[in-house]
Amino acid sequence: MENEDLVIHMQGVSVRRGKTTLVGDVDWGVELDERWVVLGPNGAGKTTLLRLAAAELHPTKGTLDLLGERVGKTDVFELRPRIGLCSAAIGARIPAEEKVLDLVVSAGYAVLGRWREEYDRLDTGRAERLLGQLGIGHLADRAYGTLSEGERKRTLIARALMTDPEVLLLDEPAAGLDLGGREDLVARLSELALDPDAPATVLVTHHVEEIPPGFTHALLLREGAIVAQGLLDDVLTEENLSKTFDQPLELQRSGDRYFARRKATQG
Repeated sequence: MENEDLVIHMQGVSVRRGKTTLVGDVDWGVELDERWVVLGPNGAGKTTLLRLAAAELHPTKGTLDLLGERVGKTDVFELRPRIGLCSAAIGARIPAEEKVLDLVVSAGYAVLGRWREEYDRLDTGRAERLLGQLGIGHLADRAYGTLSEGERKRTLIARALMTDPEVLLLDEPAAGLDLGGREDLVARLSELALDPDAPATVLVTHHVEEIPPGFTHALLLREGAIVAQGLLDDVLTEENLSKTFDQPLELQRSGDRYFARRKATQG
């Protein structure tokens, strides 16, 4: 694998805060056409890994290259528009009265919401198409605060795609959704994953049920360390999952979907 083929390249990366290691000695690479799921329990380091990939965090140790640029030796403010990020942290900063279309189109200026910027028809047209692709085109004029949780998540994904990024980072996009909302979102993300023109994608989740069909690779994290990484079918095993979540788990597959539960104890 040539380094120039990687949109994310971590070598010996660690992030420490005081005496606590959030992630340690991570070697990981993501290529242009890959769709990765990062799976692990709470506190495993998943969000830290994603913040590194979003150029929001510098490693304490090791080297981090994003889109061919070495973090620490390049202007991250020029790098970030090339990276689409969808996270709860962004959602929490959005004013309730912000119009959905303005929220999406303003991503081109790397701001939250529309102020005095002028957008041409190409910008608004792209925002409208993205909202339509995610099944929420009819909500373009609605206030963000009036949306359901599922509609908000899809709005944030549309915003993350607005700049036509080279890599898309999704931090627990299905968190807080009911069953119907989760299944709708998984289906939309599957369509995106199967689109050859879509950007390289990294999806963080706690649950194998949230892995959309079309995802190709997996990285399993526990306590800041990699348990396993590689092709999804090779990595997603009962043994690896049990080690990752520190309990005996049973893994089932139905078509292109995965399901996991704790193994029944023998009484």
